[in-house]
Amino acid sequence: MSPLKLWLLAARPRTLPAAVAPVLVGTSLAIGEGTFRPLAFVCALVGSIFIQIGTNLSNDYSDARRGADTEDRLGPVRVTAGGLMPPRTVLLGTYVAFGIAVLAGVYLIVIAGWELLLVGAASILAGVLYTGGPKPYGYEGLGEVFVFLFFGVVAVVGSYFVQTEDLRWEAFALSIPVGLLAAGILLVNNIRDADTDRRAGKRTLAVRLGRDGARRLFVACVAVAYLVVPVVAIFGRDISPLVLLALLSLPLAVPLVRVVRERTDGPALNEALARTGMLLAAFSLLLSIGLLAS
Repeated sequence: MSPLKLWLLAARPRTLPAAVAPVLVGTSLAIGEGTFRPLAFVCALVGSIFIQIGTNLSNDYSDARRGADTEDRLGPVRVTAGGLMPPRTVLLGTYVAFGIAVLAGVYLIVIAGWELLLVGAASILAGVLYTGGPKPYGYEGLGEVFVFLFFGVVAVVGSYFVQTEDLRWEAFALSIPVGLLAAGILLVNNIRDADTDRRAGKRTLAVRLGRDGARRLFVACVAVAYLVVPVVAIFGRDISPLVLLALLSLPLAVPLVRVVRERTDGPALNEALARTGMLLAAFSLLLSIGLLAS
């Protein structure tokens, strides 16, 4: 592989909708109110994407060191465990990715306040400690919880805040479906890897609940994501019913849920992982269009 393809493999582009979606939704809510700071949007987007990439690289490095990425795993090869990149190179890439996120965050701190410094530091720390540190929370079944919090609540509300320097309950409400679908990406990943994770001592939520329990949780995440939208459409202040456009992504959700519930083979679940990212992207784009129309 060329170096560019190796870095793309390490960055795990299928997971990047989880970084883009919350920024689109939070910014669109602000624009719907008549407030838009283009540079703040760009910096929030860059920061979110590179926190996701840094987290993926840190995960690649740390899982290889702990022996979690073995040859019999069903997912795509990891660059560190697969010997495609030296561990020090992957670690350097992690520092670079988080460094870019920090640079983007500096502008947001200047325009929106010191609170963003705490948010950014917590986000990067959560990315590192997912599989790094003395007791990684990803090995204790808390990965999906942190994804929901940081790529849902924190990212959506934070993206809204850097535009308006204000908070409203609608931003928190809209962060719920985005966070649940983002957590669904990790949940599918962990359902696929449940057997190898169990042998490696990685007690993900799929290992703790069992595959059937994790599948039921995935269905619940998707269902609740779609139920929240009508609530916001009915009770949200200055929210147009056009946010219901997000429901047009349901044709993507139904067959995806069927695959996750019924299939256990690696190729099918790898495809389901990509399709969960596509579902998040489509849902968030349609929701954003509805918010802009508001």
